[in-house]
Amino acid sequence: MERDTGRLVGKVALVTGAAKGQGAAHARRFVAEGAKVVLADVLDDDGMQVAAELGADAVYTGLDVRDEQQWAAAVDLATERFGKLDVLVNNAGVNHFAAISDTTTADFMRVVEINLLGCFLGIRTAAPAITAAGGGSIINVSSMNGLVGAAHTSAYVATKFAIRGLTKSAAIELGPLGVRVNSMHPGAIDTDMARAGIEMAKGLGMDPMAALPLRRIGTVDEAASLALFLASDESSYSTGSEFVFDGGWTAGPGA
Repeated sequence: MERDTGRLVGKVALVTGAAKGQGAAHARRFVAEGAKVVLADVLDDDGMQVAAELGADAVYTGLDVRDEQQWAAAVDLATERFGKLDVLVNNAGVNHFAAISDTTTADFMRVVEINLLGCFLGIRTAAPAITAAGGGSIINVSSMNGLVGAAHTSAYVATKFAIRGLTKSAAIELGPLGVRVNSMHPGAIDTDMARAGIEMAKGLGMDPMAALPLRRIGTVDEAASLALFLASDESSYSTGSEFVFDGGWTAGPGA
């Protein structure tokens, strides 16, 4: 794959939820910038296809982020195949669209286990390898709904708020070891999940895009640009911070 500016030359990254959407865009941008990347997901066919497109600088592995042993295997794959691990992107996540009264305990806990427990296990498993590499970056993908609430998505909102707190605690603990931990807070990005949320809102009589200051949905390439900054040494003095890219959504309704 043709290199861009080489901002990640020499780095090795592990990206979860990398088979499609934002995760795939992160993996593609990282490889284009010189990194070696382990793509991890439960969508094996899609994930293997993306990895094949990226060539020798990428490898795919199946990873259910709720499974501690699969996490250990993914980190081991990065260090065995590419020699180390510098960057973790905790991108895997799911949503559940339903009113609180219609959300079962099983529904709620599935979102908690994938979004929040998965993020915790990723930090805990990858941090020693990143420390051994001399330090690096952990990027936890939260959401604008980790900053503001939303109806009919209580489990998702709860986990995305929790990821903010987990990020800050991890940043405090891991900073002395040279490991930076930050959270990304995307708004409506052009993915299947975001489009489903927009359609749900329209079904409730709301038009999210009408009140958005930039009046458009974001692209996965825009998301990848922020992930690239946080993975690179350009963000070397940023940790425990929240990076918002939401078209102005959390600033308030547009005129």
